[in-house]
Amino acid sequence: MLKSTASRSILLLGLLLTTSISSAATTLVAVAANFTKPMTEIAEAFEKSTGHKANLSFGSSGKFVSQFENGGPFEVFLSADDKGPKKLEQSGLAVPNTRFTYALGKLVLWSATPGLVDDQGHVLSKGGFKHIALADPKLAPYGAAAVEVMKNRGLFDKLQPLFVQGENIAQTHQFVSTGNAELGFVAFSQVIDKGKIAGGSGWLIPSDLYKPIRQDAILMKTGAGNPAATALVQFLKSPEALAIIRKYGYDLAN
Repeated sequence: MLKSTASRSILLLGLLLTTSISSAATTLVAVAANFTKPMTEIAEAFEKSTGHKANLSFGSSGKFVSQFENGGPFEVFLSADDKGPKKLEQSGLAVPNTRFTYALGKLVLWSATPGLVDDQGHVLSKGGFKHIALADPKLAPYGAAAVEVMKNRGLFDKLQPLFVQGENIAQTHQFVSTGNAELGFVAFSQVIDKGKIAGGSGWLIPSDLYKPIRQDAILMKTGAGNPAATALVQFLKSPEALAIIRKYGYDLAN
């Protein structure tokens, strides 16, 4: 009798484990390059919490929108702006009423060289550098914000001949970190450590010099039937995910 009971318990445990494994799913996620570090951490927390996995691809928001319009397989989109997700919703490619702002981005003028960038950004007008990096403003919202800052400072025409453009903000950061450009406009999340700019020198640009970088997420229709995709969209709103987002210097929408 004891053996029979033990056997049934082992069988039940096996069935529960099998059910748990079979119910876990994987979702394909397109993520704006500026959100690489926090999303990598969020994906790990998501898997621990739900058992589901998120396969992440990072790149420029503009290119991802084009991929979606041409049948891209991603199921969740975390953009660096609100325009791309809105466009995909209006065109019928995304699930209606699933779009929300998951983070408000911050722009930094940064150099890998200590002391080069002052904390007021006066280096932009003083000069003394040959190259300044920014993400392609046609594809990357952080690049568009950089252009806004330079125009608001009345320096765009002066600095334009010095531009080195990255396809996305990750490539832009690489240009600066490797010294191919002496300084450049990057995301705060790329250079933050314990709430401050770590390494080199930088200017955390006041938010009144560029329009708010509202980063929206949306569930695509390709992911509507995938429990991992719908679970990830919900997890992005969880206290655990929000804490990670704040950790990397983003503000949260009201």
